[in-house]
Amino acid sequence: MDSINRNQPEMNHRDLSGDEARKRIREMAKDAETCFFCTSGGTGPNRGARPMSVLQADEAGNLWFLSAIDSHTDAEIAADPEVKLYFQRSKHAGFMELDGIATVSQDRAKIKELWSFVLKTWFTEGEDDPRITVIQVVPKGGYYWDNKHGQAVAGAKMLVGAAIGKTLDDSIEGKLMP
Repeated sequence: MDSINRNQPEMNHRDLSGDEARKRIREMAKDAETCFFCTSGGTGPNRGARPMSVLQADEAGNLWFLSAIDSHTDAEIAADPEVKLYFQRSKHAGFMELDGIATVSQDRAKIKELWSFVLKTWFTEGEDDPRITVIQVVPKGGYYWDNKHGQAVAGAKMLVGAAIGKTLDDSIEGKLMP
């Protein structure tokens, strides 16, 4: 355990697996709404990292995105389906890193399910645009950092801790094993 965690008077590490891990993934993805979606072997100027909107986090913990058939993202997934996703829910809490396997399809039913009018910004022909692809990411594992009791309690604990010279943050972190 690293030095800052040794100063904690309360438990601040909790690994999550199964339903608990999937629930944490769904909640954090829903709250963050976007993530950095990273592929290996980046072929574009972004070296394989780009912000993407999470359009759905299903009960199984799978994350769903829309992309374009002619994008670097789809080409990089075709070459290597292992991806890494980075989330940040708020300025001071709700961070998550996920490793997953991505698959690309043109499942028209799923596109219709995920579609919203604002996506027409990228897919000018609407939900029937032939360029639209669906990316499903199945998480293999990851890590999260959060607070236990919300921003107000976390802030109060930090202030009291600073005033009395003790480490009293409200953090919690651990592995995610879906």
